[in-house]
Amino acid sequence: MDTTQSPNPLHVAGLWRYPVKSMAGEALVEAEINRDGIPGDRTVWVCGPEGVRTSRRQWKLLGLQSKFDRSGRPFIDGYPWDSREAAALVKAAAGDDAWLEESDDEARFDILPLLVATDGAVEAFGRDVRRLRPNILIGGVSGLDEVRWPGTELHIGEAIVRLDSLRGRCPMTTVDPDTLERDPEVLRDIGRRFGGRLALNAEVLRPGIVRVGDAVSLVRNEVAAG
Repeated sequence: MDTTQSPNPLHVAGLWRYPVKSMAGEALVEAEINRDGIPGDRTVWVCGPEGVRTSRRQWKLLGLQSKFDRSGRPFIDGYPWDSREAAALVKAAAGDDAWLEESDDEARFDILPLLVATDGAVEAFGRDVRRLRPNILIGGVSGLDEVRWPGTELHIGEAIVRLDSLRGRCPMTTVDPDTLERDPEVLRDIGRRFGGRLALNAEVLRPGIVRVGDAVSLVRNEVAAG
């Protein structure tokens, strides 16, 4: 097992949770991570007759803010997720036949429970990190080093996160998180410069508490690498 050191110490530079799938998330100072990622992440879905609706098509959902209150209840733009007011906001963004459901089914994740971004790749991307919708942002990463990270582990305190693969990006990245203006060139640019992939699909091997500012060790498994 090889522990790789960066010229700048690796650290947790940001944490996010998305209580409602496809809506704007909430920045966190600390988070518990477990086998299901960050508790409460994407536990409410926007649905229609055809199934789950996301901002790949219903892009106006990204303009709605989802957060938990102190009791651990999801809110949408300040309203309880199961209120009439929240339902009206969702219908305006995703269609009159849209509704909200709560579920802890693993299908709420597109691939794996966590998405990990790196500051080097975000800098190369040149746009707001929120377009990538990560759960964890790792700081101190040189350039596009993340392309060599699949198969490695991040050790953050007691937590161990395994990095599985680079994430293929979708039209969500074309939406400005503040203005909701869409720019198709963003996705084309990701295709040209990054092979269509930015950030890393990840799973939790060992649970733990992760905090912004925590030191991170990148560990390469020599057996897997060989």
